[in-house]
Parts: sequence; C-alpha cells; structure tokens
Amino acid sequence: MTVVNIIGGLGNQMFQYAFAYAISRENDTEVKLDISLFDGYDLRNYELELFNINIAEASQEDVSIIKYKKENIFERMLRKAKREKRELSNNYYKEKQFNFDKKVYNTGQDTYFEGYWQSEKYFKAYRNQFLKHFVLKKEIHPESLRYKQNILNTESVGLHIRRGDYVTNVHTNSVHGTCSLEYYRGAILEIEKKNISPHFFIFSDDHAWARENLNFIHKKTFVELEDIIPDHEEMYLMSLCKHNIIANSSFSWWGAWLNDHPDKIVIAPQKWFNDTTINTDDLIPKSWIRL
Repeated sequence: MTVVNIIGGLGNQMFQYAFAYAISRENDTEVKLDISLFDGYDLRNYELELFNINIAEASQEDVSIIKYKKENIFERMLRKAKREKRELSNNYYKEKQFNFDKKVYNTGQDTYFEGYWQSEKYFKAYRNQFLKHFVLKKEIHPESLRYKQNILNTESVGLHIRRGDYVTNVHTNSVHGTCSLEYYRGAILEIEKKNISPHFFIFSDDHAWARENLNFIHKKTFVELEDIIPDHEEMYLMSLCKHNIIANSSFSWWGAWLNDHPDKIVIAPQKWFNDTTINTDDLIPKSWIRL
C-alpha cells in the first residue's frame, strides 16, 4: 500500500491526487490519501470530495504502518517521556525538488509520499481519466450557469488575477509575490494578436484592483460570484473558456489544464516564485506560452 499526503488549497490537492493516481497505476499498487494534516489546519479545507474521485482515505493505522518506524511499547513510552517526535521510516519519501523527479517510480509499493508534485509529467499519461475524475458532483449555481452560457457563446479568454493572501500574508507574499500589470498587458496583447475578437472573463479575489487596472480591455466581463458560491465553480468556469491567462497559482493552472479546447492558447508567467533559484521548468506544459 502507498499513502500520499493531501494539504493546501484546492489546486495543490488536485496535484497531489493526480500524483497519487499516477503512482497507483505506474507501480500497480493500492494508494490511499492521508488527509489528517487538515486537522487543526485553518487556512484551507479538504475539497477533493467535490469531484468524482475514487481513491480511499488512509486511516491513522495506515499512516503509522508506512510512514513511521516500528517501535515496541517501551520505545514508545521512552519517546513520549522525552517528548520526541516519532522517527520516520525508510519508506517515507519527501519531495526533494520542485521539478519532475523520476525516482518516485522506483520507491517500491509501500511508500509514504509527502510533497506537492506540481508537474504534469507525473500524470500527463492519464489526462483522459482526469477529465472524468475532476467533474463536479453537484450542479453549479444559477449565477455560475449564466456566466457559463456567456463563456460558451464568445471567443472567451479566462484571465485570473490572484492577490488575496499573496498580498496580505507576509510569508505567502515573500514566497510567491503577485503577477505584475505588465505581465497581464503582455498576455492580453499576445491573445489579441492571435484572435479576431477575444472576450476576456476576469476572475479575481480582488475585483477592485482588477476594475481599476484593466480598464484598457475592450471586451470584458468581471466574474463576480456571491460569497455563498464555492471557489471550485470559478475553476470550472475557467476550464470552459477557449483560452486562458493564468496567475502564478495552482488554482488557475488547473483551470487552464482542464480546458479541453484543442486549439487553446494558455499564457503563464515566467516568474512563478520570488525565489528565482527554484526550478519551475517542469511546472508549465510545453505547449503553453510563458511571459
């Protein structure tokens, strides 16, 4: 049995699930998802249950058997007395690098994987399956449905602006930063060079900033859903657009990746992290344009 940890926002969870599914197929092993890290995790909720997925959740016993070294009752008592953390087993495999790591397929069947696995190289071979797995179980709200009709009836371009915690959270801002207005201007020009009459559907968690700074776009619609409508409906609407301009965000990465239009144009930022030493070469599919 193999166990894969699940943590972070919806986009991160989707990467981890896709990795887990691919590992199960490549290594011909049962895989379970460890969602225990969400206990006491206030930033995000577990959301994969929204989709049509079929990998079981790992129990505490499953995690214990794979992730940690075995210990007898006396070793356990001694560790607790010293307030030491339980020692990880040789079957524990933590992501060592941001780019694709082909060694994950040689770890054996009994492995605990911890990481984010943000490259389609892990799971691209199973794209057709994921187009079925990442289908929403519930009908979208009427408000989302109205945007959907407009998206389907135009030369739609989903443009995502991620600010929110990328601006307000000091740590998150230091890691990610935000995409510049120059990036969006360049991406819009790139789309306009290739399309006769693009209509931009603007998705953002900061509509005030978007309205103030994107007034130069001729044909545009701001996708503003009520607070009661969950974020995954926005990702779904992004995926319906004919083309995408994404932010440095796994959320819009998946919106673009699930876009199944054969002639789609996807534009992504060259700078994904503030730390430019992080190798993101495998993050963006080769067919996408980086600016």
